[in-house]
Amino acid sequence: MFGIHDLPLFLVSGLLLNVTPGPDTAYIVGRSAQLGWRGGAAAAFGISAGCLVHVLASAIGLSALLTASATAFTVVKWAGAAYLVSIGLVQLLARRKDMAAASTATAAPVVLLRQVFWQGALTNVLNPKVAMFFLAFLPQFVAADAPHKAFAFLLLGTIFIVNSTLWCLGVAVAAARAARGVRRSSDAMLWLNRAIGGLLIYLGVRIAMIEAR
Repeated sequence: MFGIHDLPLFLVSGLLLNVTPGPDTAYIVGRSAQLGWRGGAAAAFGISAGCLVHVLASAIGLSALLTASATAFTVVKWAGAAYLVSIGLVQLLARRKDMAAASTATAAPVVLLRQVFWQGALTNVLNPKVAMFFLAFLPQFVAADAPHKAFAFLLLGTIFIVNSTLWCLGVAVAAARAARGVRRSSDAMLWLNRAIGGLLIYLGVRIAMIEAR
C-alpha cells in the first residue's frame, strides 16, 4: 500500500524507539515538572514539529544533501550546539528572584510555553543526527519499486511522529502529576531549572561531537 511494506513491523519498531528514554523524554519530563502538563505538552509538540521538519526535508532530499555535504553538516551542527549551550547557560545561571519575577508577570506563562515549544523544535531541527535517523530508518519500509517514494516516506514519517506525540503527551501528564509537590517548592524549582539548563548544555555538547559519515 502506497509503496510501504512491513507496516506492522514499522509500528512495533517505532513504538519501541518512542518508549526508550532519551534526551527528548528528559526534556519533556523536566518541563512537565517545572510547568505542569501544559509545559510538557508544549515541549512534546515542539519536539514533534522539529521531527516533522526533518521528515519533510528528507522527503524532498534536503536531508540527504545535509549528510552528503560536510560543510552543510558542520554549519548545522555548530549552529545547533551554540543555540543549545546558550539557552542552557541562561537557565543554568537563573537566580531565584528572576524566576519569582517571571512567575508574577501576567504574560509570562504564555511567553514561557512558546519558548518551551521553540526550544524543543529547534533542539531537533538543528540536530543533524535526527536527519540521519530518519534517512536510515524510514527507507527500510519503502519498496524499491514504489511509484511515489517521497509520499511513502512522508506517510511513514507522519505515522511515526503522531505515535511519538501521543506517547510524549502521556509522559507529560504522568510527569506533571508526579511532580506536583516539586512545583510548590521554590528551591526545588530553582534546581529543576538548573537541571534543565544542564541537560540543554549536554545536548549542545553532544551535537558538537557528532561526526559526519
